[in-house]
Amino acid sequence: MNGRKPSEGREVQVAHCPECISGILRLKYITYFTWLNDELITVPNFPAWVCDLCGRREYDQRAISWLNTLLNPEAGKRVRRKRRVASEKDSQMPKKPFIQE
Repeated sequence: MNGRKPSEGREVQVAHCPECISGILRLKYITYFTWLNDELITVPNFPAWVCDLCGRREYDQRAISWLNTLLNPEAGKRVRRKRRVASEKDSQMPKKPFIQE
């Protein structure tokens, strides 16, 4: 080791709880619960900011976005492209006859 404490050399951000005003929000890894249609989904080790006084939780927005992408029923499906419809200009152009030699 380099002899330094883990917190040395890093800027620690302190956020006060918007609910109780007195507590401090600290990063913890919790089990996140959510419903997807009729199924209860649990996600272990999910990052959240938890108040050390009142217990209020604020979830990490980047992790929520990632989770929404994973749980999206459209995720992983191929995107179907619409076929191009021939315009009037395309249909009026004369086509070259096929000449077999």
